[in-house]
Amino acid sequence: MPEIVGSILAWLVPAVIVFGVAGIALAVVAWTVRRARRSPRARAAADQDRVRAGAVLVRLDDEVAELDLEVGLSGALYGGGAPTSLRRARLTAQHVRDESFDEYRRLSASEVLPDDIRRSSSRIERRASEALKAIASARSEHSAWVLANVSAASQISAAQRRLDQLREGMGDPAALVAELSARFAEDEWADASRAAHAALAEEAEARRHLDAAQAQAADPSRSALAELGAAERALRQAEADARILEESHRLVLQAAQAVPGEIDAARTALRQAGVTREHLDAPDAARLGAELHAFHAELESIEADAARRPSRTVDRIARLRDRLDLALGDARTAQQRIRGARTALPGTLAAARSAIAQAEASVVHARAGADARARLISSQHELAAARQAPDPVAALDAARRALRDAEDAKALADYARTSGT
Repeated sequence: MPEIVGSILAWLVPAVIVFGVAGIALAVVAWTVRRARRSPRARAAADQDRVRAGAVLVRLDDEVAELDLEVGLSGALYGGGAPTSLRRARLTAQHVRDESFDEYRRLSASEVLPDDIRRSSSRIERRASEALKAIASARSEHSAWVLANVSAASQISAAQRRLDQLREGMGDPAALVAELSARFAEDEWADASRAAHAALAEEAEARRHLDAAQAQAADPSRSALAELGAAERALRQAEADARILEESHRLVLQAAQAVPGEIDAARTALRQAGVTREHLDAPDAARLGAELHAFHAELESIEADAARRPSRTVDRIARLRDRLDLALGDARTAQQRIRGARTALPGTLAAARSAIAQAEASVVHARAGADARARLISSQHELAAARQAPDPVAALDAARRALRDAEDAKALADYARTSGT
């Protein structure tokens, strides 16, 4: 018996040693490979893939914006007789763009591994490139149909009608800006002023190109397509800036109407927080008391300049209410949280709408990159979620996320404009 045990051990011990060493070696190799995949060099290479995917995604976003205008123009000009390829391409491209931006934004998280970044970036780039090819094909089909069925003269006439409608719809941009400047501080109407000047300049440029196109269309030996295309681009930009002007004007006036109610709601929230403080332990009561004192002082400061800066006032009160919620923490009952969310929601929604409008203008004029656009799209989705949420607490949380994402988008776009990147 001892001889058998000795034989087994003589065979088993070397085997255990061999397999143990092999296991350790495999573990070391696996650890080395894993560390290499997470190394700064791997992260930098993955980030390059992400940047490349973002550039393709920006091109797709620009093309989708162009398609939105082209589809509307096609329906207005040709009464639905043109091929449906543009509409199909737009729907597909919008779906690809939205899904890709959601995936792209998730790649910026620090916990995402380089391998995952590379795989997702490759997928984003491939899908966006396929959507761009589909758009190019649809445009080619549509252009061929237009050349075969629509004369240059009729296109010029239709563009002139749109230009006249734009001019009529804008009214007097100077009067809108003057109305704002007479009542509010410059930072409240600066965006409206810039949009007004840009829209007027672009409208004049479109008219010059249309006049040149009309002169060329009368000469059979010349083509009016180049001038017509330039006029169309200027007209589209004028329409975009006219919308920015109208939206800026509307938001400032709405903010001015909302300011008294927002201040009253903030004071009510402050009083209710004081009642909650009375039921807390001494240390928590002291901490909350200091926060409430700061809240009251800042509210007084905000109110002093509220009439001249209504948009900023609504925004600052929304942030102040956010701070108050954090200070109260779990001290409130569920009913108190719901009641507080209901009163804070309108101002936060207004602040988010204003922030998104500013971010949209910055993204358009800066031709910002994928990160700014991803944040902007996220803010738009969060705002839509806030409007649809039946629970006021969930709606308020979504509105606050929309506000933060819009601020991030504007900051990224402004940086891109100032740095020239």
